[in-house]
Amino acid sequence: MAGSKQNSPESQTGTLQKMIVADGSVAMDVDLNRLNGVSSVTGKLETLHFAVAPNSFFTILVFNNVLRGPEFESAMALIPQSSATLPAVLSASLNQLEVEKLPSGAAFDLAVRDGKIGFVFFNVEGNIYDYDANAQLLSIKGGRLLLSEEFARKLGRPAEAGSVVGNISVGTAMQPIEIKRMVNGQPQSAVLPPVQGAPGVPSLVPGPDVIVGELSGLQQFGSGGTQVGLAVGTDSCNNGDQPLDWFSLPDNDHPVIPQNLYRMSGGADNTQRFEQVGHSWLKHAFLALEDDACNFGCNTNGCVTGQHLCVGCSDPYGASLNASQNGLGSRAWVNPFTGFFPRGDSQTPPNNHAGHVHTGTSHRILVEANDLNTTLNPGATYYAEAAYISPHEYAWCQTHHGQCNMYNNASYHQYHVSGTTNFTFTPVGGTVRMQPAINAWTGAAANQIEPAPGNDGFGVLGYKVTNPSTGVWHYEYAVYNQNLDRAIQSFSVPLGPGISVSNIGFHAPPQHPAFAHDGTVGDAGFSSTPWTPDQTANSLTWSTETFAQNPNANAIRWGTLYNFRFDSDQPPQTTNATIGFFKTGSPITVQIQAPTPQGSPTPTPTPTPTPTVTPTPTPTPGVITLRASGRRVQGRHTVDLTWSGATSANIDIKRDGRPIDTVPNRPSRYTDSTGQRGPATFIYQVCEAGGGNCSNQVTVRFGGG
Repeated sequence: MAGSKQNSPESQTGTLQKMIVADGSVAMDVDLNRLNGVSSVTGKLETLHFAVAPNSFFTILVFNNVLRGPEFESAMALIPQSSATLPAVLSASLNQLEVEKLPSGAAFDLAVRDGKIGFVFFNVEGNIYDYDANAQLLSIKGGRLLLSEEFARKLGRPAEAGSVVGNISVGTAMQPIEIKRMVNGQPQSAVLPPVQGAPGVPSLVPGPDVIVGELSGLQQFGSGGTQVGLAVGTDSCNNGDQPLDWFSLPDNDHPVIPQNLYRMSGGADNTQRFEQVGHSWLKHAFLALEDDACNFGCNTNGCVTGQHLCVGCSDPYGASLNASQNGLGSRAWVNPFTGFFPRGDSQTPPNNHAGHVHTGTSHRILVEANDLNTTLNPGATYYAEAAYISPHEYAWCQTHHGQCNMYNNASYHQYHVSGTTNFTFTPVGGTVRMQPAINAWTGAAANQIEPAPGNDGFGVLGYKVTNPSTGVWHYEYAVYNQNLDRAIQSFSVPLGPGISVSNIGFHAPPQHPAFAHDGTVGDAGFSSTPWTPDQTANSLTWSTETFAQNPNANAIRWGTLYNFRFDSDQPPQTTNATIGFFKTGSPITVQIQAPTPQGSPTPTPTPTPTPTVTPTPTPTPGVITLRASGRRVQGRHTVDLTWSGATSANIDIKRDGRPIDTVPNRPSRYTDSTGQRGPATFIYQVCEAGGGNCSNQVTVRFGGG
């Protein structure tokens, strides 16, 4: 089967088909009285009808026309076709529900959840699968809807968790996305048919464009002292219309793959801060296998397989392969914007393991066990992130203006953590493609850091202000460097007369110890010395040593996120922070909120725009403020909108100047599933229904830089 560099476990000869949902319908018969907490002798069954989103990536395996079963972590998105009086939390998620196949060994086979945030409403038990090979129809019957523990808690009735509140049935038409001929368990040939009914298949961006299509199988692979070593599996996909170079070492024209781990925690709702708790060295890619994990439609025509990742194709690395220490190299050798690193047969090979001994944590995602310990981090959520850094993308960009795909290389996946010293990780939801994990920070705002467009990469400054008690405001900042080679040396927040601050804090992930041939100056490793805060009458500044003082200083290098925080007795105002750089470049300013005396107070920041979003200047007080972030769902462009400042009951959503929907003002968010693929630009605005008060316009671009 696709997705493994190991031998297939199949022991028979025949045809193995991997199939996805083409379309279909779902019916949930729900006891509304019981769901809404109404005491009644007889239940009030009402059927909720849904259409299944076309080409949903709910995958099944069929061997010689006999159903082998669905693949775990696949899901079908649901489109409501009816309405009912539902609990508010379920009603708010009705437009983003999914039916998900749970992992093998889980307590239940299926779950109904919010596809965006992973919140589980119902677990499903007792369901039976039936497959009609002639008609290619999949049926799921007899499933009982059980109230999940988290939904029961939200309803204020935790004792009812596990109670049956209805049943579910599914009927879908399936279509193959991969057909393999197996002989004695070995694939002899493969056909990758296009997805029928998907417009423009494949619709890919110009140039080579490697992305992280899937993250899976986060695991612990060792421990040492107070730390553990982790790794996560990655499936890369070529989202571009050109083959991507994949020449193995000693050649230096292949992607390298860093891995990171983040934690969101703190405050009343465990979303106060977003911190990086670990990062790895990087995997050197080799031998592209040309699978189709992203369902882009793998096309190997005119492409040298193995040495290139062909158009629309994917390549898998399991967690164990990404944990294999001899295949990893230090990040210090790599320029993350150009993708350049020394050849493997040079005097300074990028993955030389001579002269040092490996332990259980060496080179893997290095995490303090206390940062995972569930008794010390109750309610925290965790996010694995990976990226593919490719020298070919940069080289192509230099000769093909406007086809620069070095900015979308990071993706993330949420995980639930269990354990206190040894840890297991359960995936929540699906992989969020082409977005860094900082975008998962709930309720935060963010602005891009890009000091030299076209000559270096970018970062993100995220921030969130909370009011934990009367007269106290907590200011939390996260500075993330995605692919800036120059690195970041200082972070400064303006203050002013009468501004009092306390509880000044700093956080950074642990640095890897020094190793021979690790690419640092003198093989000394990067410093772990915390940044020093310096408070004056006009500012609060954190900094590390300059490059001239110590080239191994604890700068914010690429693929890392550092935190800065404090409390104040003054509310937030809009102002600018100052970012100073480590290797080269003048400082720049980036908009934030801080307790400065200028201007009038503004509300707590609203959800994060992604680096692909270019908002217009901040509107004056009283005008509706719109923010947006773009993502791809099953290859199609999807845009999430959030706004603040509106007072009307309903809001008109406008795309490219034309109304597309009218929705309630609360909860002040909207998801636009455009249905489009490929390079595209959309301009959004929201207006108070029936009035002339409109927000700023926000431009969302898909494709290119």
